[in-house]
Amino acid sequence: MKLIERYIFRRAAIMFLATLLPLLGIVWTTQALANVNLVTDSGQSVLAFLKLATLILPSVVPIILPFALVIGVTQTLSAMNSDSELTVLSAAGSSRMSIIRPVLYLAAGLSVLSFAIDNFVEPYSRVAVRKMIATAHADLLSSVVQENSFRKITDGLYVQVGARRSGGVLHGIFVADSRNPNFELVYYAREGAVDEKSSALVMKDGEVHRKLPEGGVSVIKFDSYAFDLTDMTKSAGEANIRPKDRDLFYLLKPDPEDPALKRTPLVFTAELHRRFTEWSYPLLFGLIALVISSDARSHREARVHPTISAVGAALIIRWMTFYAANSAEDSVWFVPLMYLVPLMTGALAIRQLASNRRLYIPTSWHDKLSDLIARIRHSRAGADAGQAS
Repeated sequence: MKLIERYIFRRAAIMFLATLLPLLGIVWTTQALANVNLVTDSGQSVLAFLKLATLILPSVVPIILPFALVIGVTQTLSAMNSDSELTVLSAAGSSRMSIIRPVLYLAAGLSVLSFAIDNFVEPYSRVAVRKMIATAHADLLSSVVQENSFRKITDGLYVQVGARRSGGVLHGIFVADSRNPNFELVYYAREGAVDEKSSALVMKDGEVHRKLPEGGVSVIKFDSYAFDLTDMTKSAGEANIRPKDRDLFYLLKPDPEDPALKRTPLVFTAELHRRFTEWSYPLLFGLIALVISSDARSHREARVHPTISAVGAALIIRWMTFYAANSAEDSVWFVPLMYLVPLMTGALAIRQLASNRRLYIPTSWHDKLSDLIARIRHSRAGADAGQAS
């Protein structure tokens, strides 16, 4: 690259990182906080929480990368235009490609990075997250032994323990089971313990109340009762692997016996085509940023700030592709739209840049915008004059 191209590349990359890191921090924090209850309720350590929060990062990076690039490029080129650097380059006879080329290099590199994360890193991290969540749900012992608080084991099943003694002995056990719509069961026991081998809550010296829908209640006292938790432990400990959790090679040749494939084959198809299109968004959004902000403009020209225009256009395109990808899970006819939107947008952007055209606001819009700006300036001038008098 030439000196000026390296200069633009360096400034755009720095601005991209300055935009990416705060956005990544905000999204990472919100995603991590959403799993705080899961980790704390299952008695996991701080290290487990940090590991879970870190594994979430690869799933948000491909979404944030294109928007961080749009903001970084438009801010860089807008600053250069404000400092008259773009005007000087144009007056010196430098071609527009000296501005376009470094941005395309950066966008192409980010597209490759996005492809690698989306197809290889993110599936691994998703599977690891699901296994951690499944393990946390399966750790019923640590859930049950939380003293003086109700713990939801599964839908319709709650457990409370008054105190925990040495040797794993539990005192003051209360169990409410309303999973069966025909009756409700409430267990009280003086003491008990969790048998890890049989996955059962063994209660001693207690009673069970059985309440029927019509209001009748039967009470049965017992010396010893084993409340079976095997089915819940088994189902909770198994991670539910979805198409988004699979790597590219598996999506290209999935296991015919995969229950998820048999149940929702279109979801696998939509996910495969999403992997083939989503990696191109950094390059596509880089072209959009160049179309809007790569030409030298006079400060007197009335126009919306390039960052607002570029981010607005990027949001519209991202929404269209997101809608097409979600709809493709129900109908295969939306798959071509997943390719058509980025291809048409990219072709229009390349045509605009190749023809060296400037992006203008339509005349009618320009006149209305200029009139609005003139009114605002006139009202401000009148307000200042009134204050001065």
